[in-house]
Amino acid sequence: MDNTSTPQVMIDSYLEWVKKEGLPITEDFGVDLLGVETALWPRFDAKGAAVHLKGRGDFISMFVLEIAPSASTSPQRHLYEEVVYVLAGRGSTTIETSDGRKHMFEWGPMSMFAIPLNAKYRHFNGSGAEPARLVSTTSMPAVMNMFHNEEFIFNNEWQFDERIGESKYFSGEGDFIPVRPGNHMWETNFVPDLSAIELKPWGDRGAGGSNIMFILADGTIHAHISEMPVGTYKKAHRHGADFHVMCVTGSGYSLLWYEGEQDFHRVDWKHGTVFAPPDQMFHQHFNTSPQPARYFATAYGSLRYPFTESKRKSLFGGVSTSLKDGGDQIEYADQSPRIQQLYEEATARSGVTPRMAAFF
Repeated sequence: MDNTSTPQVMIDSYLEWVKKEGLPITEDFGVDLLGVETALWPRFDAKGAAVHLKGRGDFISMFVLEIAPSASTSPQRHLYEEVVYVLAGRGSTTIETSDGRKHMFEWGPMSMFAIPLNAKYRHFNGSGAEPARLVSTTSMPAVMNMFHNEEFIFNNEWQFDERIGESKYFSGEGDFIPVRPGNHMWETNFVPDLSAIELKPWGDRGAGGSNIMFILADGTIHAHISEMPVGTYKKAHRHGADFHVMCVTGSGYSLLWYEGEQDFHRVDWKHGTVFAPPDQMFHQHFNTSPQPARYFATAYGSLRYPFTESKRKSLFGGVSTSLKDGGDQIEYADQSPRIQQLYEEATARSGVTPRMAAFF
């Protein structure tokens, strides 16, 4: 044995891969995805960047992809899951199944779609004048750190035909699966406009809010969208790391704090902003805009395939059950008086009338 060789220890295969790809990395508590610096990503024949949020956890991360006017990405396939949100631009994506059939759908701002596992796909920018900017949540960190073999991940011929789903899932249609308030699901592969999709009431999270959970390409990556009416805010709650929260409509802010902390961390958000609350950090979302505010959240572990016990608890009641009853939510009556005071100050600045009195 050569005692002079350097021991190979503490390797993060995912981070090593990002470095080898030459991708710029943006790291922060919250990030404006529309302003993320990108560089040429030869693998995609487009520009790209990695986004690593403080609370991203161990299993997922984000990539920003910028496609030049009239350009397209090179064909891709991989053994990690991917959920894509369109930040800006219009275009289309083609997905090819194992029998040679192609599913094509057109997307625009606020579209969302999933790439079925290991399916061949390609993105096209439909504009001849403007770039298109997409952001994807992927399970690449989990997969690369598990197998640490690039050839296996990107050049594997195995077909997951069961992940494709019905043809209508690529046209904007889907299946509504009733479960219970907060857990109703919409199964599909493509949503043309997250700002327009119908949501279902979820009173347990407070203030007349609504939501829908997604099952995308029968995958393990979770996604849901929630809405806060004008002049309202959510109840605070906490959960494990990795929920990536992106603003779709409206504007506002979120407060974050660990149990026992006296001061709040604040993230102001608008369309294009993303943040990920770190592990077990309380957080609370506030709408200060004159329109309903919607946010889109992704995480690892879906309602169908929770993957971890922590996600199983969070997704099926933990985040909407009071701390006093063994859950992870702070009821309005138990929150710090400063919460309402800060909200009244914020809405006064934005010219919005608070409508929280009915919920106390």
